[in-house]
Amino acid sequence: MLDHAWTTAEFTATDAMAKAGLTRSTTIDVIEELGDRGLLRELPNARAGGDYRKGRPSRRFEFRADAGVVVGIDAGRAHLITTVADLRGNTLARTSVDLDPEHDEAAPRRAAAASALDATLAAAGATRDEAIALCVGVPAPVDASGMSPQHRDRFWQRMNPGFVEAFERTIPLVRVENDASLAAVAEGSVGAAVGCRDYVVLLAGERLGAGVVVDGRLLRGAHGGVAEMVAFDHVTGVAGAWGLGYRAAQWAREDVAGGMIAPDRPLALLAAAELDGRHVLELAASGDSDALRIAERVGEMLAVITGVFGSLFDPTRVIVSGAVAAGIEPVLRAAARAVPDELDLPSPELLASPLGADVVSIGAVAGAVEIARAGILDLPRRARARAGAG
Repeated sequence: MLDHAWTTAEFTATDAMAKAGLTRSTTIDVIEELGDRGLLRELPNARAGGDYRKGRPSRRFEFRADAGVVVGIDAGRAHLITTVADLRGNTLARTSVDLDPEHDEAAPRRAAAASALDATLAAAGATRDEAIALCVGVPAPVDASGMSPQHRDRFWQRMNPGFVEAFERTIPLVRVENDASLAAVAEGSVGAAVGCRDYVVLLAGERLGAGVVVDGRLLRGAHGGVAEMVAFDHVTGVAGAWGLGYRAAQWAREDVAGGMIAPDRPLALLAAAELDGRHVLELAASGDSDALRIAERVGEMLAVITGVFGSLFDPTRVIVSGAVAAGIEPVLRAAARAVPDELDLPSPELLASPLGADVVSIGAVAGAVEIARAGILDLPRRARARAGAG
């Protein structure tokens, strides 16, 4: 019943009966209970609104998306992007804070996230008392309990410095996920994987990260290490977890330095500090022959990556996500030509994400909505702080 209300603009008891398979009396009882919990409101009847002409109008109800808020935090190494949304995921406020990646100690990182949370809640006109669920995305493996395993230089512990413990004292439902896993949640919710049950999402700008969905389920593994990209250190043709944008820039600089690109060509005219993956891919999209040659090479690397994931997880789609997706089409075309040589199974479709650089933030909000929907009825009755009892 609640799932139906959560995704429906408005409904009648008859609609709810058909969806939930309950008797009318039970349906009315459930509607009343959800209303008492502050999750449903009854709308004015259709006759009062001027939309009904004959007979007794049906009672109409709607889900109260304003009954609380959810929070999504993209906690990257160099940024905190915090979004407060209503219970349907509609953004109410968003803030962005830059962090110094060279000073990523655990305690200051926790404090910065807490400060960003409170500032964004205030901007939305809310407090922690009104927050139902919070989801944080971090650049580290994360297990089902929200913890990250030990890392040789404690990088994972610095990126995920006990966020579950830090927030669960004041917010009822807390979820921490790997950032690429949240990119996969975003793509499945509103992106290039809507309606798809088997797909891999690659965050592929500076470093590679991957989120994997098989049979409609996000995969983690015992320690959250599914698709941990250190494996590509040992794969010929990839040789590391560097992203597609990083490789495009690296190979362009090498070609310029090695004289493979004439001094008067667009890539050679860029200052070294400006020669990044975005410029290379933009030039490739415009037809620049030097950039296209580099895009072809990056595409061949992507084909190897796709072949590995295709063999392991048999996806129907591989989606390149994050900011790099905006100019990735020349790379995707090259990769599509090369993938059949890397894979015996049917080749997955290669797609660019439409969600841009905000994909992890979008996934964090979607992840918070997911746990709110799953767990809100198990919470103590909450005061209807945002919208009163009406």
